[in-house]
Amino acid sequence: MTARRVVLTGIGVLSSIGNGVTEFTRGLREGRCGAGPITRFDSTGFRRQLAHEVHDFTPSAWVRHTPAEQLGRATQFSVAAARMAVSDAGLDPADLRGGPGLVTVGTTDGEADALDRLVEAQANGTEPGVLDRVGVGRLAAHRLALAVVRELRLPRAVPSVLGTACAAGNYAVGDGYDAVRSGEAEWALVGGADALTRRTFAGFHRLGLVASDRCRPFDADREGLLTAEGAGILLLESLDSARARGARIYAELLGYGLNCDAHHPTAPNMDSVAQVMRLALADAGVKPEEVDLVSAHGTGTPTNDVTEIRAVRQVFGDRPPRTVALKSMLGHSMGAASALGAAASALALTHGFIPPTVNHRSTDPECPVDCVPNHAVEADLRVVVNNGLAFGGNNAAVVLGRHEETCS
Repeated sequence: MTARRVVLTGIGVLSSIGNGVTEFTRGLREGRCGAGPITRFDSTGFRRQLAHEVHDFTPSAWVRHTPAEQLGRATQFSVAAARMAVSDAGLDPADLRGGPGLVTVGTTDGEADALDRLVEAQANGTEPGVLDRVGVGRLAAHRLALAVVRELRLPRAVPSVLGTACAAGNYAVGDGYDAVRSGEAEWALVGGADALTRRTFAGFHRLGLVASDRCRPFDADREGLLTAEGAGILLLESLDSARARGARIYAELLGYGLNCDAHHPTAPNMDSVAQVMRLALADAGVKPEEVDLVSAHGTGTPTNDVTEIRAVRQVFGDRPPRTVALKSMLGHSMGAASALGAAASALALTHGFIPPTVNHRSTDPECPVDCVPNHAVEADLRVVVNNGLAFGGNNAAVVLGRHEETCS
């Protein structure tokens, strides 16, 4: 069977710079930074107390067939972003019920926030037998995908959750790409979701990786990352399907690459990062010189940024394409990060602009790239590579291309 071409026709996002595709696009163009004081948990005692939170989110507006309080915040994000993506694609959930589909959600923490609260209750003297049953019911990470299937009433959809940490969103996109390309699924809702958690914030804080004020990727004075929350869900379908219904096409999925080097628990490996980009380009049939933009993992930590830029230069040479770091605006939303990066890449291709790396002062000589500092620029983009790099050497890169109809 001939492999089918796969296109992205719907985008759902929740982020610290805006919810929904319109506001998210505006935030990217304006170079918004969503950092602010932590309100999701008590940060008393931490030296650093900033993060990127999602605001103006009303779960009941999106969760309609399950009491919203039975779902953890990350699951609520997943459901909301999926509904947004379906609507943005010009579809009703009923339109997806006729054929086989896939719902794959990547995550780092699942519903760790619910676990944090249960552990806190037990530490304060609550007996295990009287712990909040609703809270316990939120814990299962598989609900991030299963709740989407139930909420949208998609009986022929296969739900799954991938826990490959900060690369999980790209892993999910690759999963959906394979399913639609092969004909196994008619459509796929894929991406990532995570909520801000005390546990993850404390872990990065303990490692000394949290910035004091803003995340400044590739900057000479960068201090580290700011943790974040959010969700990015993409609706993928075949090009033939999109054409048949006259759908707007944001971008074409050209290919992806995955690897896991298990080099180090936290430190990335340059050769492995370079290899995953080469794998993605090979799968896409794209030459390095055809790439116009790299959406970097770009955490703003000293080691990650240098390693990633060295890998970019290993693949693309001494004059690499512009390389931007969205985490300067969005924070590090863990399993949602590369999914939001894929969404932003598609929007950049559609609207012809490059989102900036904000909070920038001066480029680190060890990160010699054009990071599009502080202000978006107009650009004629055709191919974008979106990176996701995770602890343990779990790496994923996705290649997206601008879709242009040709006369046959």
